[in-house]
Amino acid sequence: MILTNVLTIIIPVYNEKKTIQKIIDKVLKIKNLKKQIIIVDDGSTDGTTEVLKTIPKQKIYKIIYSKKNKGKGYAIRLAQPHVQGEFVIIQDADLEYNPNDIKKIIKVFKNKNNMVVYGSRVLNTNRYKKNNFISIIRVFANHMLTIISNIINNQNLTDAHTCYKAFNSKIFKKINLKENSFSFCPEITTKIAKLNIPITEIKISYKGRSVKEGKKISLKDAFIAIKTLIKYRFC
Repeated sequence: MILTNVLTIIIPVYNEKKTIQKIIDKVLKIKNLKKQIIIVDDGSTDGTTEVLKTIPKQKIYKIIYSKKNKGKGYAIRLAQPHVQGEFVIIQDADLEYNPNDIKKIIKVFKNKNNMVVYGSRVLNTNRYKKNNFISIIRVFANHMLTIISNIINNQNLTDAHTCYKAFNSKIFKKINLKENSFSFCPEITTKIAKLNIPITEIKISYKGRSVKEGKKISLKDAFIAIKTLIKYRFC
């Protein structure tokens, strides 16, 4: 069953005790938007699970608990069958992506031809709070990955690996997701390309974290992303 004019917000979370309550509060405060919130706790061990169990059940549609940490892609796959909204968006729990941008992203769907919307960090020239060596390396790696993704998938994206991805739920539920880790991003982008569905991008705000602050994705994931792009485009 698809609920018209309802947005399903999937929040995958792993070890985000310090931010999970804040992100939930920000999402709940979004006004004039019908929401179905699905949270997937991907085997957290830092107290995140205990925080989630204190949240009043009437505020959240569903909280899914995984006993083991299997990755972001796995968490999203657990949520996929429960999506009921007309549209669906992935909202990370780390506060790098601001929920205030959600309504801006959803407005793009007013044009019925837009089926997939990505929030681009690259279109925001003030996206990184720290101009240090590690940040520069990450910016460069993301840029190169996007170029490779565009070449392989014949697309023209500025930020293929953004975490802010929104879909018409008919498209999202149609895609057979298989990846468990951050490779969910190149997987779904490639599968959308194979369906010949264009992706619309809009500028979003972004506040990147350092490893000390809890950043989980690493440069090793870049090589996995390339492998994933090739795997789903040509196999």
